[in-house]
Amino acid sequence: MTIISWIILGLLAGAIAKFLLPGRDPGGLIGTTLIGIAGAFIGGWISARWMDHPITKGFYDGATWAAAIGGSLVLLISYRLLFGNSRD
Repeated sequence: MTIISWIILGLLAGAIAKFLLPGRDPGGLIGTTLIGIAGAFIGGWISARWMDHPITKGFYDGATWAAAIGGSLVLLISYRLLFGNSRD
């Protein structure tokens, strides 16, 4: 997959992560989108590094999507824990 594919996957994974974890985010829409992109990259890296699932698989591979969404969820939860009270 190319870098553009990972960015698109990250945007979609961030939207899915936001759907699975509703509520107010400290960063708003832009912050959540950036977290989704970063989560896709981190999830793909972890998948390739420790789970022996190379990121060169296709865009429609279920394991690639699971890694991207999982990475986005982890980053979104971490972001909320660290900066959750900044919009009160």
